[in-house]
Formats: sequence, C-alpha cells, structure tokens
Amino acid sequence: METTQKKAANKVVGIKNAGLVMIGCFILALCIFQFLLGNPSNFVNNDPNNHPLDGNLLGTIYKGGYIVPIIQTLLLTVLALSVERYFAIRSAFGRGALAKFVANIKEALSAGDLKKAHEICDKQRGSVANVVTSTLVKYAEMEKNSELTKEQKLLAIQKELEEATALEMPMMQQNLPIIATITTLGTLMGLLGTVIGMIRSFAALSSGGGTDSLALSQGISEALVNTAFGILTGALAVISYNYFTNKIDKLTYSLDEVGFSIVQTFAATH
Repeated sequence: METTQKKAANKVVGIKNAGLVMIGCFILALCIFQFLLGNPSNFVNNDPNNHPLDGNLLGTIYKGGYIVPIIQTLLLTVLALSVERYFAIRSAFGRGALAKFVANIKEALSAGDLKKAHEICDKQRGSVANVVTSTLVKYAEMEKNSELTKEQKLLAIQKELEEATALEMPMMQQNLPIIATITTLGTLMGLLGTVIGMIRSFAALSSGGGTDSLALSQGISEALVNTAFGILTGALAVISYNYFTNKIDKLTYSLDEVGFSIVQTFAATH
C-alpha cells in the first residue's frame, strides 16, 4: 500500500485538457491581433484601414488579415504545450542523472541488495524509478514464492515490468500528437493565408480603370505575413516534437536496460 501511494505521488502530471489550452491561446491571439497589432497608432492617420507607418512591423503583421490570429493560436499552443511537456518529461526523468541511476540500480542488483535498490528509487523518483520500484516489488514476491517454476517467475517479473512501463508511457507522450499535428497544420494555414493574399492582390490588379494601391499592398502583406507565420509555427512544432520524442526515447532505453538487468539478475541468482 505504501509503495502504491509513493508511486502515485511520483507520477508525472501534465495538462490533460489541451483543448482548454487552445481556447485560451485563441483568446490571447485575438487580443494581440485586435489591441496590439491593430492599434491605430501603428497606421497612417491612426486608421487601421490605411497603410502601416513606415517600418512599423506590428501594423504590417495586422495587414495579414484574419488568418493571422488563427496561425498565432497554433504558435502559442505549440509554445504552451512545449513548456508543459518540458516540465512533465523533466519530472519523469527524476531528480538525478538517469545514466547514474541505472548504473546504481545495476550495482545494487549485482550485490543482491534489494533494500538499497529501493532506496535509490525513492531518492530518484520519476517514471523510471516508478517502473523499477514496481518490478522490484514483484522481484521480492517471486523470491518468496515456492509454487511457481523459475521460468514462470521470470515471466511474472517481465510482465510486471511491461505493465508498469505501459502505465507510465502515455503520460510522457501526452499532448505530443497535438504538436505533431500543428507541424503540418501551421504550414497549411500559412499557405491558405498566402493564397488568400494573392487572390486579393490579383483582384486589385484586375480592377477596372487602374490599380488600387491600398488593396494591392494589403494583398501582398497578407500573403507574406501568413507565409512567415506559417513557416515559423511549423518549424517550432517540428523542433519541439523531435526534441521531446528524443527525450522519451532515451528514457525508454534506460527502462529497457534496467529491466533487462533485473530479469537477468533473478535468472542468475535463483
């Protein structure tokens, strides 16, 4: 019972409802678009319908049109979920260096000191320590069991390892599929804004009698701004997804290594 409580206390906790995060990011993006980018002081004659002031980047971005807050929502969502995943996965790794933790566990197992192995897990905490603790509990149970064969005991320990790992992994991978989706969606929304901007530019060029310079400039701004924001969003999402996936892979390799050591130690000493 005490071990279960410790495991629950050490479990990785992250944002479970990413939809609320996206809604919050959308509201923030609308506020930025309307009150910061669309501030009248960014435009000629304090009129957002006019050209942006020379060199005024905020006004130029505002001219990107209604696609801008949508892409900003995706960008802010990537940033928010990346920060959330950073702390969640950092918690999953535990307090000390993972390589040192694995080495210490292997050393304790080689010496047959399960008590020391438990102490190392309690000190380390995190997902790897939770899995190792559950496996060590099963290890001790199998040592006292006189009814099962050695092969059955090994299978029981292996099964406990796999089940404990399966319970921890979803928490570490939580929200990563959303970031992976935004890698493509951000670029596509940027492309959509680019197409809309080009349509507006061609409409200004084809208007009867002459070129509407304001409409033409707005169309070009819309195309370029959305292209830039879409590429930026997609790039950050790719970097974030690959970074955290690599972190999870390292953690998984450590789990495999220490799990193999536990099973091999039991096989060699019993």
